[in-house]
Amino acid sequence: MSFPDDRFWQPDTTVATIVVRDGRLLLVEEHAEGRLVLNQPAGHLEPDESLQDAALRETLEESGWTVRLTHFVGAYQWKAETGRHYLRFAFAGEPVSHDAARALDEGIVRALWMTPDELRQAQARHRSPLVWRVAADYLAGRRLPLSAVAQLP
Repeated sequence: MSFPDDRFWQPDTTVATIVVRDGRLLLVEEHAEGRLVLNQPAGHLEPDESLQDAALRETLEESGWTVRLTHFVGAYQWKAETGRHYLRFAFAGEPVSHDAARALDEGIVRALWMTPDELRQAQARHRSPLVWRVAADYLAGRRLPLSAVAQLP
């Protein structure tokens, strides 16, 4: 998509959450662009929502898991083949509770736990290169304090 006037261009702002339990990563399997793909619980920032609140909401809506955020992993910029630009803010979190009866967001088939090796081997099914990059950075120890991301009043 191109814009005749760059003043109106803006990237899609998204959040993602890395959640680890017993050495496995929480992923969602979802329908996207005609494929069944893997992604971290992730989604778009909504108006007047903080990045941290968006990460908590998206994780619950897509996986049924309530989590506690522990760290900021990083900010990632990516341009898809479609020409859309994404700016992803990734957080790490700990699982708190699971609501197995909760209906998941439209397009989400299921939440699942995968080892890092299983996720790496499934790269052809990743929704985007952001999936492995965020996971790899987290697994390499990249963890910033949550205060690295601030929402001003």
